[in-house]
Amino acid sequence: MSKEVVIIAVLAVLVLLLLMSALATLFRKAGPHEALIVYGMRGTRIVKGRGTVIFPMIESFRQLSLQLMSFDVAPQQDLYTKQGVAVTVEAVAQIKVKSDPESIQTAAEQFLTKTDQAREGLIRLVMEGHLRGIIGQLSVEQIVKEPEMVGDRMRATCADDMSKMGLEVVSFTIKEVRDKNEYITNMGRPDIARIKRDADVAAAEADRDTAIRRAEAMRAAAVAKAQADQERVLAEALSLAKQAEAQRDLEIKKAQYVELVKRQQAQADKSYDIQANIMQQQVTAEAVKVRQIEKEQEVKVQEAEILRHEKELIATVLKNAEIEKQRIEMLAEAARRKMSMEAEGAAYATRAQGEAEAEIILKKGEAEAKAMNVKAEAYQEWNQAAVVDKLITGLPEVVKAMAAPLANVDKITIVSTGDGNAAGVNKITGDITKIAAQVPALFETLSGMQMSDLLGNIKSIKERAPKAARPNGSNDAQQG
Repeated sequence: MSKEVVIIAVLAVLVLLLLMSALATLFRKAGPHEALIVYGMRGTRIVKGRGTVIFPMIESFRQLSLQLMSFDVAPQQDLYTKQGVAVTVEAVAQIKVKSDPESIQTAAEQFLTKTDQAREGLIRLVMEGHLRGIIGQLSVEQIVKEPEMVGDRMRATCADDMSKMGLEVVSFTIKEVRDKNEYITNMGRPDIARIKRDADVAAAEADRDTAIRRAEAMRAAAVAKAQADQERVLAEALSLAKQAEAQRDLEIKKAQYVELVKRQQAQADKSYDIQANIMQQQVTAEAVKVRQIEKEQEVKVQEAEILRHEKELIATVLKNAEIEKQRIEMLAEAARRKMSMEAEGAAYATRAQGEAEAEIILKKGEAEAKAMNVKAEAYQEWNQAAVVDKLITGLPEVVKAMAAPLANVDKITIVSTGDGNAAGVNKITGDITKIAAQVPALFETLSGMQMSDLLGNIKSIKERAPKAARPNGSNDAQQG
């Protein structure tokens, strides 16, 4: 039983495999680049991009390529343009079957049994006819210069005819246009000349522009260089000015420092001088004090000397009065000289020294005033005697002054006329005697008194002298 089942199963599988193999041989698939034209008992149908079962003996099929067809369009005869110029045109056409079922049906009707070469030959004839008509409507210049326009016209012109064959023109491109009479070559010459001319002009203009720009660049460079030089010179000048200002400031600061140092040195020197002056003033003040003490002692000595002189004057009368007068004059002269010297010294002393000198001078003045009072009192008692004493003591000086011219005579030449005593040496001695005889008269003229009266007064003074001397003597004894 099991063997039968196995056999049945194997047979079933074999039948299934046979059926599948049969179906595989009956099933046909159409790719995206082709279309299956199925025709038979069920009529004509188009299969594109899918599969279908074709029953043998009752149906059949053919493949129609939908791929792009590319072929050259190059008529063997010359084509004449609108100008009557014979040209040879070579072009390339790209044509394919349209994808819609109607166009595929139409193309299948036209080309399904034809080979690719036969189909391309038919299409090329149609394309060449239309190209001949389009070339006859255009000039050589248009064909050469506007090939895209030729291609557009070809597509537009051929569209109806191609559509009737289920085809479409994808592109039409002119590869080359030639002529036997070199029309195209000559046609380009004016353009070449113009282009060359334009190129030469453009080159000249370019050269001119280049030269202009080069000149402008050189000018700009020169201007920039000049400006840079000016800025450099200005910068150098500013730098030199800054350096000069810095040097000036440095010199000013140095001068200020030197001035400050000198001022401080001067202040130090001045302080030293002031201190030295202060010390000198102190020394001078001490010296002034010493001199003041000495002067006080001198005043006391002068006062004692005055008292002594008064006593001697009273005692000796005229002779003593004359001596005392000379001594007083000498003392007065010495005091005057001392006062003058002290006054000159006091001009350089400080205020303290001046005050000390003033005090000394005051005391000395008081002492001299007292001495002068004493002298005045003595002269009040002995005025005439003092006058006589002064005149008598001055007589030798008068006679000396009168004889002074003779003392200056170095040599005397005597010319005698023989007139007795009035001639020669006697004349000179006589003149001297006359001069001496004039002295008493001069004495009376100066004193205003007669010599006899003055001598009488001296006698009376001598008689009164002992009476006046006694009080002074008692005073001296008391002072002693």
